[in-house]
Parts: sequence; C-alpha cells; structure tokens
Amino acid sequence: MEEPEEQIHSFVIRFWLEDTDEAIGQVIWRGHITHVASGERRYIKEPDSITDFITPYLEGWGKKFGIGWRMRRWLLTKLLH
Repeated sequence: MEEPEEQIHSFVIRFWLEDTDEAIGQVIWRGHITHVASGERRYIKEPDSITDFITPYLEGWGKKFGIGWRMRRWLLTKLLH
C-alpha cells in the first residue's frame, strides 16, 4: 500500500569535507539539505543542522519535542560554537 504524499517528507542531504585546520584539529564541513516537495534548501556547516531543518516538518505533523530534548539541542549548539 502506498503512503499518501501528505504523510511523506523526503530530504536530500549533501555533505562534503571542505577543509581541515590541522593546527587546531578542526574539520570544516559544508553542505545543504533540501526538502524535496517544497524545494526549500538550507546550507549547513555542521551535521547537527540537519535536525534543526527537519524538526519543523515533524512538528507540523503534531510531533511534540519535550523540554529535555530542546535543552539538549540548545546545550549542544552552545558547546559546539
């Protein structure tokens, strides 16, 4: 049985390693994620940005993300920047 289109979100994710700063041991990532149905695209500099892009689509379906999840995401963002 096929899924109705309104119940499917497809994303294309492209990532590449742009550079490595060996002096500080940091990897520089580049990429983008595209929502297939809408064509919306966001350029990203780290893999964690994927979750930030997809979350609103899940919330649109009624997915509730608790305060614990949001706090972890916020803390990870602060620690990585």
